[in-house]
Amino acid sequence: MRLFIAFLLLCATCQGQMLKRPVSLPRLTGTTGELLELLNQQPGVLINYSSSVVKLAKPIRLSGQEKTVEDVLIVICRKQPVRFVEQTDKIILVADTSSQKKYTISGYVSAKKTGERLTGASVIIPTLNSGTTSNTYGFFSITLPAGTIPMQVSYAGYITEEQHVPLTSDVSLNIQLDIRDQPNETVIVQAAGKKTAPEGFVSGKMNLTSAFVKSVPALLGESDLLKTMQLLPGIQGGYEGTSGLHVRGGSADQNLILLDGVPVYNTTHAFGLFSIFNADAVQNAAIVKGGIPASYGGRLSSVVDVQLKEGDKYQLHGEGGVGLIFSKLTLEGPIQKGRSSFLVSGRRTYVDLFLRPIQAINKSDIRMNPFFTDLNAKANFEAGKKDHIYVSCYLGQDKLLAKEEAEGTNYQGRYDSYKGRDGFSWGNMTGMLRWNHVLNKKTFSNVTATYSRYRFKTISSYEEKLTDPDHFYQEKNVYHSSIRDWGIRADLDHLPSPNHFIKTGLSATFHRYQPGSSYFYQEANVVLNDTRVNYAASTSGEYDVYAEDDIRLLPGMKANIGIRLSLFHAQKNGFTSLQPRFSWLYQLKKRWTLSASYHEMNQFIHQLSNSNIGLPTDLWLPVTSRVPPQKARQASAGVSYHHKQVYSFGMDLYYKTMKNVIDYIDQSVFFNAYDNWEDKVTTGKGRSYGIEWSLQKTKGKLQGLAAYTISKSTRQFDDINEGRSFPFLFDRRHEIKLAAVWKRSARFEAGANWLYTSGRPVTLPDESYYDPYTWELIDVYSSRNNVRLPAYHRLDLSLKFIKPKKHYTRTWLVSIYNAYNRFNIFYLDEIRRNDQNTFHVKAKAVFPIVPSISYQFKF
Repeated sequence: MRLFIAFLLLCATCQGQMLKRPVSLPRLTGTTGELLELLNQQPGVLINYSSSVVKLAKPIRLSGQEKTVEDVLIVICRKQPVRFVEQTDKIILVADTSSQKKYTISGYVSAKKTGERLTGASVIIPTLNSGTTSNTYGFFSITLPAGTIPMQVSYAGYITEEQHVPLTSDVSLNIQLDIRDQPNETVIVQAAGKKTAPEGFVSGKMNLTSAFVKSVPALLGESDLLKTMQLLPGIQGGYEGTSGLHVRGGSADQNLILLDGVPVYNTTHAFGLFSIFNADAVQNAAIVKGGIPASYGGRLSSVVDVQLKEGDKYQLHGEGGVGLIFSKLTLEGPIQKGRSSFLVSGRRTYVDLFLRPIQAINKSDIRMNPFFTDLNAKANFEAGKKDHIYVSCYLGQDKLLAKEEAEGTNYQGRYDSYKGRDGFSWGNMTGMLRWNHVLNKKTFSNVTATYSRYRFKTISSYEEKLTDPDHFYQEKNVYHSSIRDWGIRADLDHLPSPNHFIKTGLSATFHRYQPGSSYFYQEANVVLNDTRVNYAASTSGEYDVYAEDDIRLLPGMKANIGIRLSLFHAQKNGFTSLQPRFSWLYQLKKRWTLSASYHEMNQFIHQLSNSNIGLPTDLWLPVTSRVPPQKARQASAGVSYHHKQVYSFGMDLYYKTMKNVIDYIDQSVFFNAYDNWEDKVTTGKGRSYGIEWSLQKTKGKLQGLAAYTISKSTRQFDDINEGRSFPFLFDRRHEIKLAAVWKRSARFEAGANWLYTSGRPVTLPDESYYDPYTWELIDVYSSRNNVRLPAYHRLDLSLKFIKPKKHYTRTWLVSIYNAYNRFNIFYLDEIRRNDQNTFHVKAKAVFPIVPSISYQFKF
């Protein structure tokens, strides 16, 4: 931190170097233009100005006492409404608006074709070296001096709109942008590199467009938002093929994942193979891994903010696809043309529909019925010039059921029949009601009510019948759990001037945790046990208030300063947390950008996991006096370079510490033990640090991303590994990620990904011996996670064949997952020993080469 403060002071010192240069002018009189030309002839001096701002013909007389560039400029600007601003390599003369009357331009930026509001659109005033950006709902506001204002409005993938606005009073202006021929020319946009006003700046934030997500090769051809995020530097996947995110050494449960502002607790289908986010319904998604603003809280490592499309306000259209294992369809269109719209998007697997007749024909004793489905729906309504209403919901359900039935004569000659049934079911439900209101020309309010529910159920039953003599036996075990959230949130955006963007807000969330189980046992038509246990539902309340300000400190220098106060109450225990947030950005010349950030985060909900895959049996429980809140502190610094808006390079360093992270004491599996879970876990510390590099190409037929990360992540618990620190389960020292998209023409597109990561650590015995008293084989472990698996690497390929038809466009998508059939270890099955007591481990892989084909359409 001391080095960082010294760096800031150095930058501030460098600001005045050109102004302090000594000058020697050949004459003391002349016009303003003549004296400025004489100054520009001085060594090491560069002054930029415009004749529309500076009166060049105005006569000037110097006193002869002027010794520096600054002294001369003070005389030149004394009798003109002009001031000078020094940047790194030049001095700029700009209009001095301090004494002029000011007015405000405010309104919305939207897409002309669909009417959807555009988040983060740039509104630039080039002559005043000023600007702003639209907020999450497309609203912008900027206060400027009176006059004719040249304004440029731009957004990635859209044509820049230029207007001259006569500003003699406050102006309400709604701007519509036309889409370009190639709407996804920007693959990934990192906000730290954008030359916009302070609101658009978050140093550790990266945005993904829906077009890029759809261009990336994916398992079975289904575009996956979370797996695409795994291609970004500093973001790791979990096990092979799963959608979990491990951000900068954090666990999967330490990510705040929002769907239209609603927290989602389980983000996967099919045990992690697919995420719940349907790419056809997503407008944009952002992940924040550093410099997290004060408006977010509740998790330690990152924020994933997913926004659904609003729906087309002018015409009905849709898209969909038919793949090998499921199909999908999305429809959007106007409710009242130009004023309201809707979006409906759904997916469903049909593996179960194929398996049922096949299993029936084969008369299989064991029948599997895997299934998942999800549905997104959203509507928005204009309720006047200043009001907008949004409603959205999500429903998702997974089921995996295995049935076994058999009958016949057993070895004793008795007629025997039995039925077995084992399975899982789990799903999410979210709902959102939002009211946007423009309070005045500089203030925008947003009130949101949310609901989120996640629940799962496991079932295991067995039934047997015997004849001669008659005998009947039945046993059934059921376990279920759920978490429900009800929340209310109010946010206020206030833009007093182009140099400030103030955000404040408060929220309240009510959590309800409800686990339960049942056991039924019957023999010989006599019920011997029928127990139903519904553990007392526990509840907790979480309350937050925050404030932050995006500040333009100097030309090219910005900062985001914020504070968040959190209060959590559960089981007669209260916890409070004050979390400072800080981000800083400085643009050197036109291409180089420096950034730094620091944030503190708290997490008041723990996840108890049976595994690290993200199984539906994972439980969410509140903090207690014995298991306190998790805490994290992270500092980061970076540099980025942009070349001709085509290439960009970035490097980030980070250091993160974590407190009160949890783990099982003896690696026991938590199941049906809600009442004593605190006895099974222990709390400890975590540490993670690393360096991330990235290179992007965002224009042209060939676009892509290359990323490399070197990092280290450890955990330390007093009750584990004799108190010694050990590698985190997903500590991978090196990661290389390459992604490329080649658009040969409007009818053909090819994509490729290649990933390489160091092997993750696992725990294996170093040796074993026989207990002399019990003759049991005892394994001896030197430490937790003492062995590393072989490196993981994989190549994915995809081809798109696109053909416009009369009323629609069709696309054939051919993809290959793991193209060179790499054997990547998913888990270790068993340990065998030979006569010399040497260990042999049998490794298992899940995904060999997986080709797929799907048909997609858009109308």
